[in-house]
Amino acid sequence: MSAEVLVDGMTCGHCVQSVTKELAGIDGVSGVDVKLNVGGSSTVTVTSTAPITADQINAAVAEAGYTVATSPA
Repeated sequence: MSAEVLVDGMTCGHCVQSVTKELAGIDGVSGVDVKLNVGGSSTVTVTSTAPITADQINAAVAEAGYTVATSPA
């Protein structure tokens, strides 16, 4: 399973690491891919072996200090 979200506020590799670490901490997440878009919304794809909710993704991104611009698709 995979979910794609747009995340606002990411500007550098450290941002990518922070978001990746928080999302990877969700039970069932097997991969996180971030396409950094400095000055815009970055595309984050979360791959999981079990269903994960939009609330889990939103909470993890918020914990890293960023904002989800769109809900998981």
